[in-house]
Amino acid sequence: MACSISSGRTEPCKDSVGGLNAVYIINFEDTNYAPTDDTVAGRVVQELTKVGTSSGAKVNAYKFELKGGSSFTQNVQASRENGTLAFEQVLELQLKKLTKDSHKEIKALAFGRPHIIVEDYNGKLFLAGREHGMEVTGGTIVTGAAMSDLSGYTITFTGMERKPAQFIDEGTDPTVASALSDAFVNYDIDAVTAGIQIDDDADLAP
Repeated sequence: MACSISSGRTEPCKDSVGGLNAVYIINFEDTNYAPTDDTVAGRVVQELTKVGTSSGAKVNAYKFELKGGSSFTQNVQASRENGTLAFEQVLELQLKKLTKDSHKEIKALAFGRPHIIVEDYNGKLFLAGREHGMEVTGGTIVTGAAMSDLSGYTITFTGMERKPAQFIDEGTDPTVASALSDAFVNYDIDAVTAGIQIDDDADLAP
């Protein structure tokens, strides 16, 4: 495996913003990956499809809208002594309002280890927990004390992966972003997306 870089990086314009717009939850056991060719040198594209179906089949993605209080952080876990490198992916969600249905869904999330597509306010889409899923490692169900306090949920998902969360490749399938934006809110069982293309940089392969 080569450890040398091949390009530099310029200082970008001040045209990006922080924060998350939405996440899309995909049940871990529902998916598999099918590699496909890409015309861009040095990249491999894989498609996220429903288990037991052909390439291009739909997978269920459940949209959780967000507004403030949520973040996605990736921590590099490196050890020169052990010769190892991994990427810890930490997703912090704040969900407003306590409801019976949300109680049920959060309990189910805590039992599972879903893939999670993270959409930021710049319109970028990342796939967290690609190989091993994202585990619920903490959270709270709070009523608040003052009338202006949060009444709702905070949830922490944590994943450990060999690579950083990869970009969803909109260039390969330009309908992905629009398909995701149409995914139903509030855990609707009919929410579906088109086959999702993952932009997998071959240079990052272990």
